[in-house]
Amino acid sequence: MTTKANASAAGEAEVRSHLGTPTDLKQAAVHEISAGLRAVLADVFALYIKTKNFHWHMSGRHFRDYHLLLDEHGDQIFAMTDPLAERARKIGGTTLHSVGEIARLTKVADNDALYVTPEDMLSELREDNLALTARLRQVHGVCDEGGDVATASLLENWIDETERRTWFLFEATRPAFGSNS
Repeated sequence: MTTKANASAAGEAEVRSHLGTPTDLKQAAVHEISAGLRAVLADVFALYIKTKNFHWHMSGRHFRDYHLLLDEHGDQIFAMTDPLAERARKIGGTTLHSVGEIARLTKVADNDALYVTPEDMLSELREDNLALTARLRQVHGVCDEGGDVATASLLENWIDETERRTWFLFEATRPAFGSNS
């Protein structure tokens, strides 16, 4: 083993001795599942901030409806954060440590534009929620492989919620009533 690998293994052993909650899951499964949960949590925090950004900067003729929709979505997304982090800790893993770690792990793109049309806001959030669903499904697969039914169960509920947000955003961005094109 290289010196760097030895240091990494020693560091992981030290973390387990201080933070390693007892579990019947295999250590490799704990490592993979908690890594997946960290990545999802990074996306959830980034999506929360983006949703609130668009909520705060909404304008136009549908302002009230869209403003309230994004407020509801933001509350729902933020409600995922603590259970995600605590689930990683319950199985003996670790979770996010910093904003920098969120930035490194998230796949949700920032939008720092001074003005974004309401339609573009909703479309962008629709795609971000759709991508979050895919990531949640991926981590669900890791949970299935590792035998972690409790985490898989939580993910199933969040997949359903995220699909609902995607559906609402899709309906709000249709070019015409009844048209799916």
